[in-house]
Amino acid sequence: MKLIRYGIAGQEKTGVIINSTYYDTSSFGEDYNEAFFANDGLSRLQAFIKQNEQNLPVVAGTERLGAPVARPSKIVCVGLNYADHAKETNATLPVEPILFLKASSSFSGPNDDILIPKNSEKTDWEVELSVIIGKKASYVDEADAADYVAGYTLHNDVSERAFQLERNGTWDKGKGCDTFAPTGPFMATPDEIEDVNNLRLWLKVNGEMMQDGTTANLIFKIPYLISYISQFMTLLPGDIISTGTPAGVGLGFDPPVYLKPGDVVELGIDGLGVSRQTLVAYT
Repeated sequence: MKLIRYGIAGQEKTGVIINSTYYDTSSFGEDYNEAFFANDGLSRLQAFIKQNEQNLPVVAGTERLGAPVARPSKIVCVGLNYADHAKETNATLPVEPILFLKASSSFSGPNDDILIPKNSEKTDWEVELSVIIGKKASYVDEADAADYVAGYTLHNDVSERAFQLERNGTWDKGKGCDTFAPTGPFMATPDEIEDVNNLRLWLKVNGEMMQDGTTANLIFKIPYLISYISQFMTLLPGDIISTGTPAGVGLGFDPPVYLKPGDVVELGIDGLGVSRQTLVAYT
């Protein structure tokens, strides 16, 4: 299945994509949130769709898309998880995953504007594959990690490099600004993805290709990441793990290139669609 949420921000309705057509599933009666995933929501939704497919309303193409899951309890991100990205930022290859959190208040729809924070001069882009957790995960064995995956989605891990790297403290302050986690356009269940370890991911700024990589180059693969993260914190249903970005971020250019008001970022991953964001100054 491919799950969507659409409508006014904060008032999104649920839906699915069937044969490239978007359908409303509001009559199912549940948002795609922690309770939904925890209570076998995907199986129940699939049965509901099978029973009601002929009666599901079509969603107009003009509707705004929201993030495909309701606000997660946490967005756990993995830093420097592609060797080429570590090299371009002059960072040492990690011997174990580097973790940071994005604030749930940074969560936004796939085509929503990105707000450049006040006093920002180094807002950057990062195309990433994200994993959505399907059930409570604590001290998970790597061999069992696939059982905890509800699906996958596209994520732009927007970053303010001065806040992240030049200010005292953790990376989080440069990662969790409002609108810094555009997610979607949809969540695809694992059966929709042929090989999660061989997906092309790319990103353009103003039509120019900046990132063009493949998940085949992940340093730490998804089962390992789920197991590793679950040793330090309990992952709840609907939580998101964003797995890292390949080379081509603005920080890696000489001189660096950063986003400015009016810039347009487009990004995509095989099987997970395309998103598009316009940069806007925070006022």
